[in-house]
Amino acid sequence: MLGLFRKKKLELTDAERKEHLRRNGRITDGIIIDTATTNDGREIVYFTYTLNGVDFESSEILTVEQAADPLRFAAGQKVSIRYDQKNQGNSTLG
Repeated sequence: MLGLFRKKKLELTDAERKEHLRRNGRITDGIIIDTATTNDGREIVYFTYTLNGVDFESSEILTVEQAADPLRFAAGQKVSIRYDQKNQGNSTLG
């Protein structure tokens, strides 16, 4: 019976999640730790950031525009990260 009153979580597409973070996310600094190429030829970057003493690591497939600037997303580069204040592991490249 209680299940009827629970608020259902809406599943966002990746594009919707990123747009939400771009509009509402907090900004912090991060560092690119590695790059790779996916099986379909797209560029993926792995990055890390620290919030309140907790280290987070994530990855993201670069957009065509981002991939056009490979030095900006090379290993060791500092990048801005947008994250969800309520779920700090939910992040995207800023």
